[in-house]
Amino acid sequence: MLASYQPRALRESVALKQITDFAAALCDAPIALVTLVEDQEQLFLARTGLALEGTSRAISFCDHTIRTERALIVPDTHDDLRFVANPLVTDAPFVRFYAGVPLRGDNDVPLGALCVLDDKPRDGLTPLQMQGLEVLAANVMARLSDHRDATQRRDEADVAARALTDSEDRFRTLADTMPQMVWSTLPDGYHDYYNARWYEFTGTPPGSTDGEGWNDMFHPDDQDRAWTIWRHSLETGAPYQIEYRLRHHDGTYRWVLGRALPIRDAEGRITRWFGTCTDIHEQKLALEEREIVSQELSHRIKNIFAVVSGLISFAARGKPEFAATAADLRERITALGRAHDFVRPHSATSARAAVQQDSLHGLLGELFEPYRRGDRLPIRIAGDDIVIDDRSTTPLALLFHELATNASKYGALSADDGEVIVTIARSDDEVTLEWVEHGGPPVAAPERSDGFGSQLIELSAVRQLGGTVARRWNEDGLSATVTVPLPSFSRG
Repeated sequence: MLASYQPRALRESVALKQITDFAAALCDAPIALVTLVEDQEQLFLARTGLALEGTSRAISFCDHTIRTERALIVPDTHDDLRFVANPLVTDAPFVRFYAGVPLRGDNDVPLGALCVLDDKPRDGLTPLQMQGLEVLAANVMARLSDHRDATQRRDEADVAARALTDSEDRFRTLADTMPQMVWSTLPDGYHDYYNARWYEFTGTPPGSTDGEGWNDMFHPDDQDRAWTIWRHSLETGAPYQIEYRLRHHDGTYRWVLGRALPIRDAEGRITRWFGTCTDIHEQKLALEEREIVSQELSHRIKNIFAVVSGLISFAARGKPEFAATAADLRERITALGRAHDFVRPHSATSARAAVQQDSLHGLLGELFEPYRRGDRLPIRIAGDDIVIDDRSTTPLALLFHELATNASKYGALSADDGEVIVTIARSDDEVTLEWVEHGGPPVAAPERSDGFGSQLIELSAVRQLGGTVARRWNEDGLSATVTVPLPSFSRG
């Protein structure tokens, strides 16, 4: 407890000296002291009229004072057996009178005393002098407490400053060893830190890209876009992510991936942004090359469908009996071509923004477009949408092309007012596809169940998609239910 006040640091304190000066004058005493009683010694924190800086605790008057409740008054030391042989009595300063008020800290722990001494015996102190001494003692404790609190605050601040410095040193060491460029900003977006990798990459002098100087490092075509996204993050606190071209120290521009996240305090306020820039130039070029190759291959595959369809037409010219079969084949190949074109990689010019390439609704819309009658599409798609990929596109295209072709020849689509409703229902582990025709002529089950169309439906739905098919020939049209495991639609 005594150590927490660190009273030795107040030794020779001007404020405490003023108190002992006033106490001596108030009590008309030649000596006044502020004492600190330690284990083996008594230290004088402030003194008036005495050259000594302290004594041993064994001869301390104040050692007796701190054991009292309020004050200790010794009118004449020669009449008190406790002090008559005390060296402070028998020798200089020849104390004959003593009056002391204890100094008590938190939890009433004794620390020392404020006392006055005289070389002449006295009857005591007047009530005013006693009250004044008590007030001055309280003032001494206030000084000690203020000093303790200030010292604690200073120590805590020093500890925090050392911890912050240590943390910053470790962060800078870690950041400088990272392969990425690391940066940070103030809450308003002012850039105030970059790691060594940034200056190594850009070749700029340290500090030259602080503030808004970093924007000059972007490719001119990327500056407005980067600023727009960065301002949005600053305004909303949303994570920052963007690909842009950054000027390299050799004068070229390289693609980098920029990311940043906000750091928030306990109240949720943003205190800082930390970000990284990762060089992705080689990966970006490689991806662009792969996309070009993929687009070229897909374009050639699409051309192959057209060539095969042309070969079938050419072969059918000399064989009239083959014409109907050739027409069916051409339609199926056209359907496969549409399916392939739907999921194939597209360039920026060949892609259609309104078409979602991984959508079952989108694929069916493409397949059914040839059946449109003016502004009316007699095949309606309802229910859940399912994510698809190139693995499921071909069997799905063959399945629904066959159903639509049969409906055009024999079912609902052969009538002007006929229609088909395709309903998609997804559960946890499978998808149910309902094909229901309305408004067509009466239909009946085919005499043979092993026809080419039936086999094609079986091949697509059962063998390739791993599902089941159930068909019902109702009075107003065919109703077919196809159930397919959910994982069969896409790899993801």
